[in-house]
Amino acid sequence: MAAAGIEFHPACRARQEGFGLLFYDSRGPRLLFAETGTLLHPDYFGTVRGRDELPEGLSDQQKNALQKFVTKLLEKGFLREQPLR
Repeated sequence: MAAAGIEFHPACRARQEGFGLLFYDSRGPRLLFAETGTLLHPDYFGTVRGRDELPEGLSDQQKNALQKFVTKLLEKGFLREQPLR
C-alpha cells in the first residue's frame, strides 16, 4: 500500500493575514482562523506532501503544534489524504 500524503481539499484555500492563516471552504460558510504567524505559507498544502513533512528550522514545540494543527485540518475537511506521488 502506498504511503498517504495530504493536500488541500479542492474546495479549500488559505490566505495570509496579520495573525497567520485564514482557511476557507467554498462548500459552505466555513472559516478557520489559525494563529500560525509566518510558520506556514498559504500554499504549503497546495501540493501533496507527507503528513509529517513540515517547514525547516522549526523547534520541537512548533513541530508538535503544527502536527496537531494538521490533524485538525484533516478532521475539519480542509485537507484530504492522497497517495504520495
